[in-house]
This record gives sequence, C-alpha cells and structure tokens, in this order.
Amino acid sequence: MSLKIIVLAKQVPDTRNVGKDAMKADGTVNRAALPAIFNPEDLNALEQALRLKDEHPGSTVTLLTMGPPRAADIIREGLFRGSDGGYLLTDRVFAGADTLATSYALHEAIKKIGDFDLIVSGRQAIDGDTAQVGPQVAEKLGISQITYAEEIQSVEKGKITVKRRLERGVEVVEAKLPILVTVNSSAPSCRPRNAKLIQRYKYAKTPSEKQAESNDYVNVCNSNTCFIVNEWSAADVNADPQQCGLSGSPTKVKKIENVVFQAKESKTFDSSDQQIEELMVELITNHTIG
Repeated sequence: MSLKIIVLAKQVPDTRNVGKDAMKADGTVNRAALPAIFNPEDLNALEQALRLKDEHPGSTVTLLTMGPPRAADIIREGLFRGSDGGYLLTDRVFAGADTLATSYALHEAIKKIGDFDLIVSGRQAIDGDTAQVGPQVAEKLGISQITYAEEIQSVEKGKITVKRRLERGVEVVEAKLPILVTVNSSAPSCRPRNAKLIQRYKYAKTPSEKQAESNDYVNVCNSNTCFIVNEWSAADVNADPQQCGLSGSPTKVKKIENVVFQAKESKTFDSSDQQIEELMVELITNHTIG
C-alpha cells in the first residue's frame, strides 16, 4: 500500500553556540542572532518516513515547518534527502508561539494539506525540550498517537507497528492509521544528502525568495514546478490570529538566567594502570558508574 506521510520539522537555534544575545527582552528566542540547524530528532523522524517510502512504492513524504523565511532551508534539506515536497508556514502573526500556538498553526496547515495516513515528528525540539507539539497536534486532529518511537517496524493493512524506547526498556505496539508518531534520537540517523537530488532541487525557492532573485533565475524556476517551495501565511490556512504567536501563547517567560557550570575541584590522572584503577574505584564508590 502507498502512504501519504507528513513530517513535522523545525529549524532550531544551534544550542552549541548560544551567546549573550540569544534571548530578546520579551523572553522569546532571538533566532536571527543564532546559527540555525535542522532539529536533530526531526531528522530521525524524516529517516523513518523515507524508509517507509522505500518500502511502499508510490508513497509520498511531505515536510511541514513553521518559522521565519529562512526556515525554507528545512524543506530544501528534506528534498535533498528524498522527500517529495514541503510547506513553509511563515507569517509575523506566528512569531513568539509557544507549543499551544504552534500546534494550532500546524493543525490548521495539515487540514489544508488534506488527506494523510501518517504524521511523523521528532520527540522534541532542542530549543524548548517540551515534547508537547506532536501530541498536541494529534489531539487537535482527533487521531491516535505513539510517542518515543525508535523504529517504525511495519505498516500493513491499515495498521502500524512501532518499537518504543522507554526509560527502562522497549515495547512494541500496534495501532490503526491515521496516526501521529514522535521519534526519539535513539532511532537511526537520517541518510545523507543525495547528489542527484541536490542537483535537481538546488534552485528550490519560496515565492518570497524568488522575488529577491534575478529575472534569469525566475525564468528557470518557472520552467519546472519542482523548484517551488510552498509558502503559506496565517490567512492561507484560515488560522485565527488570536490563537497564533504571542496572542495564542499562554506560556510567559518571567525571568532568564545564564548558568555557567564550573568545577569546584579537579584531579589530574596519568595513564598508568594504578591511576586508572584508583579512578575506577572512586567512580564506583561515589556511584558515578556503579
């Protein structure tokens, strides 16, 4: 059976490079001041979707992301790795959204996309670590959900079988389609970019990006529909502005502190067997590894 799969993905700040300008005065993330990357667990989710596409001929994988115009990079990354298309939700109305407002906007976009069999997303984004958006989208759509997935083992006869990685072990569950699945970082890493797909989609742009390009580039884009990255505003998905962005976000940041971890003491060990044995004894005694 062929499948219609939607992958929820997010462009996030690279938390390895957080500086003093990382937050705005209103408590929201200053994304313009930080390097942006594909959220790691969303890449794990994308790989699960692409594996299903490989196993089920005729299946399609569509990315859906919300963010500023530069978040179109997420769609292009998906195209380079094997997805079939994508939608960028971008509008100033969406700015400052918490998990509730984000899930509302994604829900409205999914309704506009229409029919689907499976929605896959990362368990959580590294800029929030709440793990709430996926489950909230499922609730708003009125469909079942499976969280903490490590592997989608099979999809057959309208049912999906998923292995979940839990704190104290694993379990295998089965559920009916349509369904939303969130994927852990313990799932297989996403495949690399494909050279042929990079050549095919290297000129993929949103309509807004095309406006900033030369006439020659626009003519090239217009000659092939695969170069178009879909771009939707709040109005395009019939979203209520009062439920989007800061207006629709009950979460308010009261205070932000930069915490720098510093060692109170340190010890230096050489590579002798005696020093290594002493270190192991100490780590076991204080229950660091035992």
